[in-house]
Amino acid sequence: MAIKKVWIEPGCISCGECEEICPEVFVITDECHIQADVNVSQYTEGIEEAADACPVEVIKFEKE
Repeated sequence: MAIKKVWIEPGCISCGECEEICPEVFVITDECHIQADVNVSQYTEGIEEAADACPVEVIKFEKE
């Protein structure tokens, strides 16, 4: 199943792990953001990997 929605909950420590794993979706500035206008369903595997690697477990997603 593809991911239809991804978000970052409060508590991100901006470690950069998600951006390293899936830069097509995640970008770190002062904090972590989701890239604008990205079709997250194309990056399901990367998003799941980034969520698993997040040390503070704030990357959340919803599947179709």
